[in-house]
Amino acid sequence: MYQVLLYYCYTPLASPEQFREEHHRLCLDLDLRGRIIVAAEGLNGTVSGTRENCAAYMAAVQADPRFAALEFKVDEVPAHTFQKLHVRVKSEIVHSSLHHVRPHEKTGQHLSPLEFKALKDRDDVVVVDVRSDYEYNLGRFKNAVTLDIENFRDFPERVERLREFQDKKILTYCTGGVKCEKATAFLLEQGFENVYQLHGGIIKYGIEAGGEDFDGQCYVFDNRVAVDVNSVNPTVISRCHHCQQPSARLINCANPHCNAHLPLCESCGSLLEGACSEACAEHPDKRPYDGTGTYPKLSNHYTPAQGLASYRA
Repeated sequence: MYQVLLYYCYTPLASPEQFREEHHRLCLDLDLRGRIIVAAEGLNGTVSGTRENCAAYMAAVQADPRFAALEFKVDEVPAHTFQKLHVRVKSEIVHSSLHHVRPHEKTGQHLSPLEFKALKDRDDVVVVDVRSDYEYNLGRFKNAVTLDIENFRDFPERVERLREFQDKKILTYCTGGVKCEKATAFLLEQGFENVYQLHGGIIKYGIEAGGEDFDGQCYVFDNRVAVDVNSVNPTVISRCHHCQQPSARLINCANPHCNAHLPLCESCGSLLEGACSEACAEHPDKRPYDGTGTYPKLSNHYTPAQGLASYRA
């Protein structure tokens, strides 16, 4: 049996490049696969591996006092959910354009899933989704305010839309919590006072609160694409891009020059061979459609040694 680990931690790292080298070797030794971002502001990752190797990884990370506040969200899966391992140094652990924000110093008040559940429907509360449009179109909390965001870096430009709620408690949420840390820190900087965030995000809410009132599915950044989190009152809110019938099946357009991320039911997927439109279906560069609508990069007989050598090259 395998597991998927979702985690982040805002904490100062004096030597991100050195940390990346050491962390990459740890992941290679444990045969973990996934995407990990290292920055001077901290660590953010999603990896998959066997239960034993994931347990060893979590123990190694949590033994580092810099990550005392790090919390893993753990999901059981039948196999690896990634083809490769990438450990990269970037300027931020989530691309936000808010380089000056320091969530480890000041951020919105954390709410446990049960605290979030108890507050979310009150009249003096507004729930705000800080994720991208393709994520909240697939699934979101009932009555949540969305901000027409194509990428999280657009968030600062959308904050003025929340001014009408400035006298209310603002409860933000995202997939695992990493975006909310910066979003709420920025809201506080902009003069908002009653700012909160769902600790652990949608994934933790599904684990600890049954996902109640989260409509649709939660988009995840691995080969599963989307997962069910609501075991209490589930529903489907997304509709097929082509026929407009309810569909929670998310695909990438088979035309690589389009690559649109959108819902497409199985029937329309077959009809258009995985494309989002007839024009894309007829494009000469259209990728072969295998019925899934996902096109993960193949491993090309990837091995840990080759991975490290190619990175250093």
